[in-house]
Amino acid sequence: MTIGIGVKRVEDPNLITGNGKYVGDINLADQCEAVVVRSTRAHANIISINKEAAEKSPGVLKILTSADLPDDLPPIPMRLSPEKSLNYALQYPLAKERVRYVGEPIALVVATSRYAAEDAADLINIQYSPLPPVIDVYQSIKLDAPLLHPDIGSNDLFVIHSKKGNFENQLKACPFVLEKELTIQRHSGVPLETRGLVAAPEPDHHLTVYGAAKVVHFNHQVLAKLLKKDMADIRLVETDVGGGFGVRGEFYPEDYLIPYAAMQIGRPVRWIEDRLEHMKTTNHSREQKHRVTAGFNEKGRILAFRDEIFVDTGAYIRTHGVTVPELTQGMLPGPYDIHALEIVTHVIATNKTPVGTYRGPGRFEGTFVRERIIDMIAQELKIDPTVIRERNVIRKDQMPYTNGIYALGQEIKFDSGDYQSILNKARLAVQWENFEERRKLAEADGRLLGLGFAMFVEKSGLGPWEFCEVEISKDGHAFCKTGLADVGQGMKTMLSQICSQQLGIPYDKIKVIHGDTDKVEKGNGSFATRGTVVGGSAAWYASQSLKNKLLDTASKLLSISSDQLNLSDESVMHTENKLKLIPIEELISECYKKGIQLKEKYTFSTDHMTYPYGVHAAEVEIDLETGKIKINKYQIAYDVGRSINPSLVGGQLIGGMAQGLGGTLYEELKYDETGQLLSGTFMDYLIPTAKEVPEVNINIYENELSPLNPLGVKGAGEGGTVGVAPAIANAVMNALREYSIEIISLPIRPDMVREVIRNGKKSKVPPEARS
Repeated sequence: MTIGIGVKRVEDPNLITGNGKYVGDINLADQCEAVVVRSTRAHANIISINKEAAEKSPGVLKILTSADLPDDLPPIPMRLSPEKSLNYALQYPLAKERVRYVGEPIALVVATSRYAAEDAADLINIQYSPLPPVIDVYQSIKLDAPLLHPDIGSNDLFVIHSKKGNFENQLKACPFVLEKELTIQRHSGVPLETRGLVAAPEPDHHLTVYGAAKVVHFNHQVLAKLLKKDMADIRLVETDVGGGFGVRGEFYPEDYLIPYAAMQIGRPVRWIEDRLEHMKTTNHSREQKHRVTAGFNEKGRILAFRDEIFVDTGAYIRTHGVTVPELTQGMLPGPYDIHALEIVTHVIATNKTPVGTYRGPGRFEGTFVRERIIDMIAQELKIDPTVIRERNVIRKDQMPYTNGIYALGQEIKFDSGDYQSILNKARLAVQWENFEERRKLAEADGRLLGLGFAMFVEKSGLGPWEFCEVEISKDGHAFCKTGLADVGQGMKTMLSQICSQQLGIPYDKIKVIHGDTDKVEKGNGSFATRGTVVGGSAAWYASQSLKNKLLDTASKLLSISSDQLNLSDESVMHTENKLKLIPIEELISECYKKGIQLKEKYTFSTDHMTYPYGVHAAEVEIDLETGKIKINKYQIAYDVGRSINPSLVGGQLIGGMAQGLGGTLYEELKYDETGQLLSGTFMDYLIPTAKEVPEVNINIYENELSPLNPLGVKGAGEGGTVGVAPAIANAVMNALREYSIEIISLPIRPDMVREVIRNGKKSKVPPEARS
């Protein structure tokens, strides 16, 4: 039995002993280096590109501009949520006549060394004819705003409209109406390792590309199409990855440019992104504005809810298509049963770096908006905010429950859940009933305490399918080949535990093979918290088929019915008397003697996602002098259906919380009015360190198994992130309840809190009701 046990990760020995192999570690014979020349303007026509001096620079091997690329080269396609109407907003590997954001690739320089390439890049002279930039969604949709993609005819590129019930009629019947505008700032994943690639052409016209991540097989298909090569002639190999978080591994311009350049010069080419490049050009995320109208009764029951959302998608539509806007809209109602909904989402182009997914895409944003509104309703009615949540949650007997909204090609339909129960558990864990006493004691000591909650529903297990092949070789070695990718989530450990459960082989003796298109025939990859749900289910069924084949052979050898046999402890066991009947090595040998190949494949398909859910609770302390927000206690209660490895789940939640904390208090990709990025270094773009991240108390529950897969699992990768901002914001509001403050935007800065405190307390209000 290995499922449900927090065994040690099989990935770690290599990594912690310094034996990991990252793309920057690859050094091949005759390898050369590439540098991308990028736009210094946010919006301009390109008048000319003079590369003559650069081509004469020592060590230069090749300089590419759009004129040097094939005339019929298509733009980079969408992977998720493809909308044909958005094809005119896709990005080409190199800018043609026009640039639309600072950092857009214009040329590629390949030289014998990075130094030579950088020197040559400085000699390329680009003449621009400036165009007015648009850097705000409201500015972008004005009638006189310059169009970024004239063939679409509007900077409001795409509109998603969802309705449930009659919002206007319900609103008229509501005795209370709340109208607010809330904003979420632009920030991104910022992994420790920046992006990189090594492309190595072979004499037989084969091409090997190192450094693919997350969606290796998709990138394989796209690269073959763009290069006009047979897929069999291209091999993509996944290296170790120093952080994924959604931003790594998509198909970027460089994923075409580096292989193309390598083929042109016939030598391996390496490109490693520097940190400033990363800040300017790797997918940004999050930036949204929400105009909310909520109608509710005197008990706090929400009867009508409308949100008009403005998503800043940047200059182009990248491989994610409109995934983030769709998920924002689809998951916005969260765990609440709201009578009437209307949500309108605008996908708007601006002269900023294109956006994509970042851990909890759409849900981080929507959860902040929804959970702040819940607390605002509680504040207006003077009712305990957890009671407001209690009165609005979807009941267990309503499951499966649909909110009537579609996202990623499917209706949002919650498979199972007991939201009331987990709210009760969270209140008990943080001693909510006794908090007022602790607050008064702190106030007597000159300290301001606040406690805030946030409920959420996550999505996980996005299909449509995932592949696995499980094999035991003649010499007894066990292999699991998966279409998933390893982005640090413990995928190898999870799969080896699942195979171990079926085959009775120790989990650390099962080798997981992934991320190599020559070794794994197909796959969808690791994203959208899908690994355990979809990839794990494929491994479960593949290893089950292999187990059945072994037991069928054992049954014939032992003259015992196969239903009385099982595999455990590297042996065939009798299920009743628990006796070991035959070592598995002997059984494997017998199978091969009989010509039985011990290899099974399975493709697990699913039409619906699974929906884990939980509660975040934060207790904060406000420094009266500086406005600093200190997190004294942080609690996450999370129901994942079934936990394959509780240690991995806990690690995911803690790591996710740290990233959510960054988006709540520190991180912001800020632009000036000309479209220049102002926070392109860690001097200006703040991230939380070990000092800022508090101890996170985790309660993992397995109360509501998913009926949609054989393991009953739901994903755990993003639930640690999505509830952080509203939990902390609500806690800060709770601490400053006697001051005039309204948190409707992120990040929450100490200077804002300090100013509020210096302005003094507002007039006395009665204490919060507790019923």
